[in-house]
Amino acid sequence: MTTTKPLRLVVAINPTASFGKGRDVGPAVVQTLRAVGHDVTSLQEPDFEQLMAAGHRAVASKPHALIVVGGDGMVNLGTNLVAKTPVPLGLVPSGTGNDMARGLGIPHDNTEAAIESLMHALAKPPCVIDAALVSYVDDETGMPAKRWFACVLSAGFDAIVNERANHMRHPKGPSRYTIALGLELMKLKPIPYRLVLDGVELVTTGALISVGNSVSLGGGMKVTPDAKLDDGLLDVLVVQALSRISFLRIFPTVFTGDHVKDPRVSIYRAKSIRIESAGVVAYADGERIGPLPIDIEVVPGALRVLAPVPVA
Repeated sequence: MTTTKPLRLVVAINPTASFGKGRDVGPAVVQTLRAVGHDVTSLQEPDFEQLMAAGHRAVASKPHALIVVGGDGMVNLGTNLVAKTPVPLGLVPSGTGNDMARGLGIPHDNTEAAIESLMHALAKPPCVIDAALVSYVDDETGMPAKRWFACVLSAGFDAIVNERANHMRHPKGPSRYTIALGLELMKLKPIPYRLVLDGVELVTTGALISVGNSVSLGGGMKVTPDAKLDDGLLDVLVVQALSRISFLRIFPTVFTGDHVKDPRVSIYRAKSIRIESAGVVAYADGERIGPLPIDIEVVPGALRVLAPVPVA
């Protein structure tokens, strides 16, 4: 294991990881870091709101790194804590999708390997990648708001499924998403969109709209397979309106990235993006943002990350 000089580190642990297979990952990370001499502050709060508040206080003390333990939701939390600051973000994935870990080359299905990867990354300068800033109106307060994301934003059928699943009280666990998917697929219909990509208007009807800083979402669905984390651009996936049969045929190819070969699929690259549509809520890194319209801007070099190898 790579050794390094003692560092002052903050470890933020997913509040929902107190049960299930991921419950031991956070304590293992803290124990390992302390065992090699690092000064570790462990943040364990009952919910994300309190964890965000504790994280803000911890980052204000300018630690050598903030390390999040969890899935892409925790990456989103960490990104919103350290973007545009000198504090790098580390990650030990323990979620279900772990798409940001995939994009960064961090082992996403082996906890010991992920911790080992973190230890090596702590001994090297952090990698510098882009992040995206979303401007929207908070539907609870009615006030303008901004939020960062690092991986992928969804504003199409998958976001609609997420929204339905989040409003379902039963069942618990992954089956809730599966049921929501089936229910929404039964009433699949074209969604009218207006997009503005670097000032150029695109009016279309679609099934899927995704904006990728990285490659995948949903546990390896390569929606924007050629996206680069450090190219100063965002990849915009536009899938034209599809019938249910066509959707079911094209959906499996998203896991290999082969969907981009279909003539009904387009990828655009842009620095600034506006997405407008009625009745659609955007999700980024799996976390709810708010109803469209939204404006997205890539911020080159906004995020320093502890990755095993340079991104480029």
